[in-house]
Amino acid sequence: MSKRSTTLIGAAVALALLKQTAPVQAQSTGSSEIEEVVVTGIRASLRESMETKREAVGVVDALTAEDVGKFPDKNLAEALQRVPGIVINREFGEGERINLRGTGSNLTRTLLNGHALATADWFILDQLNSTRSFNYLMLPAEVIGKVTVAKSPQADFEEGGIGGTIDVATRNPLDMKPMSTYLSAQGAYTELADEFDPQVSGLFSWRNDDSTLGVMVSALYQERNIRRDGVEVLGYENVQVAGDTVLFPSMIGSALFKQERIRSGGNFGVQFRPSEAIDINVTGLYSRFEADNSNQNFIAWGTRALSGAAGVPGCPPGGTLTNPVIQDGTVVAGRVSSSIGGTCDFGAVYDAIKRFATAETRNIDFDMNFRPNDSLTLHMKVGYTDAEGNTDAQPFVEFGAPGVFEYDLRGKAPRFSFVPNADGEVVDPNDPDDVSLIFSSLHQILNDDEETYVYADALQEVEWGPVRSVKVGAKHTDHQRDLVFNATTYGGFHVPLNGLSGDVFAGGSTPGDFLDGVGGGLFDRYWSPDFNTVEDRLFANLRNTQRFFYPAQSFAVGEKAWAGYVMANMEGDKWRGNVGVRYVRTEQTSEGAQLREDGAIANPFGRYNALKIERTYDDVLPSLNVAFDLTNELVLRFAAAKVMARPDFTDVAPRSSLNIGALTGSSGNPDLDPYRANQADISLEWYRDNDSIIAAAVYYKDIKSFITDRPVTQLVTIQTGTPSAACTPTGQTDLYNCPFTINQRSNGGGGKIQGLELSVTQPIWGNFGINANYTYSDAEADSGDPIPGNSEDTFNLAAYYENQRMSARLSYTYRSEFFVTFDRSTQLNQKALESVDASLVVNVLDNVALTLDAINLTEEEIEQYATIETRPRAIYDNGRVFYAGVRLKF
Repeated sequence: MSKRSTTLIGAAVALALLKQTAPVQAQSTGSSEIEEVVVTGIRASLRESMETKREAVGVVDALTAEDVGKFPDKNLAEALQRVPGIVINREFGEGERINLRGTGSNLTRTLLNGHALATADWFILDQLNSTRSFNYLMLPAEVIGKVTVAKSPQADFEEGGIGGTIDVATRNPLDMKPMSTYLSAQGAYTELADEFDPQVSGLFSWRNDDSTLGVMVSALYQERNIRRDGVEVLGYENVQVAGDTVLFPSMIGSALFKQERIRSGGNFGVQFRPSEAIDINVTGLYSRFEADNSNQNFIAWGTRALSGAAGVPGCPPGGTLTNPVIQDGTVVAGRVSSSIGGTCDFGAVYDAIKRFATAETRNIDFDMNFRPNDSLTLHMKVGYTDAEGNTDAQPFVEFGAPGVFEYDLRGKAPRFSFVPNADGEVVDPNDPDDVSLIFSSLHQILNDDEETYVYADALQEVEWGPVRSVKVGAKHTDHQRDLVFNATTYGGFHVPLNGLSGDVFAGGSTPGDFLDGVGGGLFDRYWSPDFNTVEDRLFANLRNTQRFFYPAQSFAVGEKAWAGYVMANMEGDKWRGNVGVRYVRTEQTSEGAQLREDGAIANPFGRYNALKIERTYDDVLPSLNVAFDLTNELVLRFAAAKVMARPDFTDVAPRSSLNIGALTGSSGNPDLDPYRANQADISLEWYRDNDSIIAAAVYYKDIKSFITDRPVTQLVTIQTGTPSAACTPTGQTDLYNCPFTINQRSNGGGGKIQGLELSVTQPIWGNFGINANYTYSDAEADSGDPIPGNSEDTFNLAAYYENQRMSARLSYTYRSEFFVTFDRSTQLNQKALESVDASLVVNVLDNVALTLDAINLTEEEIEQYATIETRPRAIYDNGRVFYAGVRLKF
């Protein structure tokens, strides 16, 4: 009898797994023979989950796919949101990152088969941010065998996770059947895009008769076209109204985002186990995510209309704001006119962007376990991982026109419309001839991430009283993160195209149902560009000039880490545990540029000096985990540890990221210290019977120092033909010194994160059951600032029904409002998010299953605001997604 082991998630895993077989032995009546009673599906996975949780030492949850192609959700982030303490966001309709126990997504450590996996992003803003937050889109569910969520650390765990550590394990061929083939084919229907796309995957595994050698290979190909409708308010700025300083919406626009996603890749494993003493695993992973996308946004440009441009003949700076309505210190409605009654400068702007984007992740890993005798186990791991996240080209055109508009931020979504100016003319959003080209570019962003790693461990069994074994180990990693920004110039690239009518680029209109899901009466109809024409014009123009290195946003960060640990595993009468300490040294090298008018290096974007800053820091990380069997049904756990997480790469880089239109930006700081915290966990689990559990866990994290933004004002040299009135000329063509409000990354005060997790798994009646969990998380910095990604309340409820032929699940997820980040010098918050998802599997034959899945059945929208809800920032509608397919196994 073979027994597959799954670990906790009681709830999510069990409800999501489609079919699972767990043999349970029972003594037959009146016979000495052993009868095998087979429990299948959800209930079997629950039993194994509870058994594994009961025998664990620390606080651990897990997800397991009992068979190939049966991972609970469409990607790992979507599955992990069912775990107590984990939340996700669906800004583009699909979960990409996670937040664990009230911490930011960059404070959770993600590993692949026990080692770091290089990460890269497809979205240009994430490429520029270069965080440590792992993008789970790069790990398709088809290649995953098991995921472990370690919430309490121990000395032999990789450092770097204050929220926790997530270890993703791929499949081993010697754990599979001797000759196995799995195939899956699905169609994905994205309702808003009205597209039906193919998704196929396959896996083949072989092992010899002696189970000493095995080979496994898998491959997948998936397409999905997505569309997102949105209304955006791009920041707020201070203005004077009747002598009072109030906040005014910088830009209000209607945004249409489209993307064709193509995910391809696979993994392999070669396992050699010539004896019980030696186990060698060679594994590899390749994942490619093609993510070409376009975004178009027709905008009422309020701050430009009011401030105007400097030095434009016959067009003095400054427009007017009339009929203002003020609520909570915000101008929530009014009439805005650009200079001279809306006849000059800009009151309307239209941005159209195409991005040729890709993300790739690769890994090769050698892992060996060797037992020279019955009491000693040696382990070694060596490998290399790299990733690229590139926007190979970003054709960008921006059109503008003077104008007058009225707006109202009250109601379900922000509204605006253009009205007659002093000459009786109105900006017609459906007439491309009403706007002309005021800016264009063809930038390129190249983002590389790589790491070489070596691990060595030894486990010696001993008999030292309660100490049953001692484990020691060491590691060395060499990590490099590079960002290269190659940009076109204003004078050399854009000026030859400046002033072209929008009609030159026109190609249609927004979809007929654009913004229908957001509300009625919105700015939902305007002309669309022909992106083929945009590309042809801009690439042809590039042949007459070139891209130049943009020093302000380019950088390189090298990071070498050495670590060693010692840990004692202990056991006594009705208790077990481990205690240990880990020492880590980090050597950091940050390279970038300092823009100065007297800089040694000439560049079209301003002279600069190259910077190289080195520093070293050390951490000592003790940990303790203990589990007590209070009774046959009750298990009590306690854990305490000191933890750390390194700053994001972009935070320690000497670089600047600028928003020229808003005169805001952010900058790094190579002297940042890492995040450091002390934490403690207590959990109590009541195993009422084989199929049910009631569990409660309390956690506490004392963060010693958060990394925050410190606003400073800096003069920055920029290249533009339409400078703000606050800018002053440098004497060089199109170069201006402008005062920017820069959010500089700094070590701030500490804070506390404390919370409670409750979970219940219970069969109800017959083939029905429920699984529910609730998490309360109280997180706040000592300064009073909110913690990114923390929702105070999170709730998951799933109901299931299954029999031998069918498995069905309906799940509901809720997370309360949360702070996202500081954006454009103000807080960006998001309202409560909820979703209803469903899945159905029908086993028509023993080796054939039909599948149906639905995501976001209730068509919930994402709503964001700036600090208070009377200052809306965005409403996004991603619509529903349906999947239908078939699974085969041989």
